[in-house]
Amino acid sequence: MKTKFIIQLVIISLFFVASCSKSKEKNEIQTPDNYEGIEFEMKTIQEPQIPNNTVNIKDFGAVDGGHVLNTKAFEKAIEAVTKKGGGKVIIPAGIWLTGPIILKSKLELHAEAGALIKFSTNKDLYPIIETNFEGLNTWRCLSPIYGKNLEDVAFTGPGIWDGSGDAWRPVKKSKITDKHWGKLVASGGFVDNNKMVWYPSEQFKNASKNAELNVRKDLKTKEEFQQIRDFLRPVMVSIQNSKRVMFSGSVFQNSPAWCLHPLMVEDLIVKNITVRNPHYSQNGDGIDIESCKNVIIENSSFDVGDDAICIKSGKDKDGRDRNFPCENLIIRNNTVYHGHGGVTVGSEMSSGVKNMHVSNCTFIGTDVGLRFKSKRGRGGVVENIFISDIRMTDIPTNAISFNLYYGGLSVSEMLAKAKNNKTVAKVVPVSETTPQFKNIFIQDIVIQGAYQAVFLQGLPEMNLENIKISNLLVKADKGFSIIDANGVNISNVNLTVKEDVKFNIYNTKNLELSAIEFNSNSENSILINGKASENIQLKSSSKTDFSKNTLIGETVEEHVVKFE
Repeated sequence: MKTKFIIQLVIISLFFVASCSKSKEKNEIQTPDNYEGIEFEMKTIQEPQIPNNTVNIKDFGAVDGGHVLNTKAFEKAIEAVTKKGGGKVIIPAGIWLTGPIILKSKLELHAEAGALIKFSTNKDLYPIIETNFEGLNTWRCLSPIYGKNLEDVAFTGPGIWDGSGDAWRPVKKSKITDKHWGKLVASGGFVDNNKMVWYPSEQFKNASKNAELNVRKDLKTKEEFQQIRDFLRPVMVSIQNSKRVMFSGSVFQNSPAWCLHPLMVEDLIVKNITVRNPHYSQNGDGIDIESCKNVIIENSSFDVGDDAICIKSGKDKDGRDRNFPCENLIIRNNTVYHGHGGVTVGSEMSSGVKNMHVSNCTFIGTDVGLRFKSKRGRGGVVENIFISDIRMTDIPTNAISFNLYYGGLSVSEMLAKAKNNKTVAKVVPVSETTPQFKNIFIQDIVIQGAYQAVFLQGLPEMNLENIKISNLLVKADKGFSIIDANGVNISNVNLTVKEDVKFNIYNTKNLELSAIEFNSNSENSILINGKASENIQLKSSSKTDFSKNTLIGETVEEHVVKFE
């Protein structure tokens, strides 16, 4: 009787364990151990599942040396594992010249140490296709690495993938040395009338005249785009509308435009990779995560010609119609060297961005550190952004930048044209085209050298909302600019700033400053202006007496500023 009871108890226990397991599978894990400290619900990101079949490109006629085109060898190797239900294609040590590689499901491309996969500069190998670029539906040349509607794709191994981008990109004279410019002009191509931009071909030069941020919106048919194919430079790696994609351990470099562009991918893992583009590469972004869900980018390094780690979700109406936000992102333990931005959100964010965690990253000499950008016409909501433990050194512009007047220029270019100053604009009606940034939490930041520590600028009709910044150690030329913002809380900040003005505040509501230390006793350390200003609380400390360091403009109504 006792034995029967024990057996029944074991059966019940096994049933209970199985039921719990099924329940977990059904509801998914909300906070897995490896995502400890993430501020929002995050399920386990699934790795690609690749069958245990292996082939080597040499078995399909691939020739080392960089002088024989191996497109067919890659195609046959991929076809061979695909017929077996998927598997690994090994690229051994050597220089492997190839045309575009078309990805398949359940495919791992493993580039061994010493492998250099170099894509051909023959543009005839890259036919134009309907795709998405700069957040818009358009036509571009086929990417060197391309896949759509896939499941289970992985890039592994320490080898190098090189997009031969110099054959595709224009170059600005201001970004290179005179010696480099001379060699470039002597190599062929065409120079603009002002002799400030080199183009790889006359067709590219002519096509660029009517382009808006690298896209020709005036052309509609494939035949029209075909006439400007040289201008239609592709992203290097384009993977669209897919699930379970992983980049692990490899080097990706020298892309024609953006380097890595996952678009509408669910379960994306990026780890231990290196992304490199020349500092002068136009639109040489590192990785552009666009309308993706459940993403981790970790333990990687970026040294690029434009924004490094970029979060996007489409541009204007095309993006809003897609209605596919970028959400549930973990970005941690990364290093960015050269780049327009270390971690960037926008400006193509028209489907929205939400639930993003950024931590333990280092930005060394990036144009901007944390860069958020948009403009009227985009629409979309960026919300629930959590940033912590960021180190920045030698930032030539703004260490932290929120700019809702983005015009397509880098911050350096904006400063050169004096467009980064306070913008006073008329209020326009709020509509679906109005972008919104809210619920942004930034803490534990070290800024060791910057032109400006923090630049916050919303729109008068849609303020930046609920911004909390705490625990900053700053050394910079300028301090904070806060314009058209609502619900800003700044605390525990140590500022060593050259300029007398530490906080320039304009048309800001519900602002609180507390536990602020700075190296000045100037009466205009805090400037407050703008008739839309409301409820500004300045909480002095033992080291800072705001009542002696604040200058309030005539347009600010009485009792708006309160000293405590």
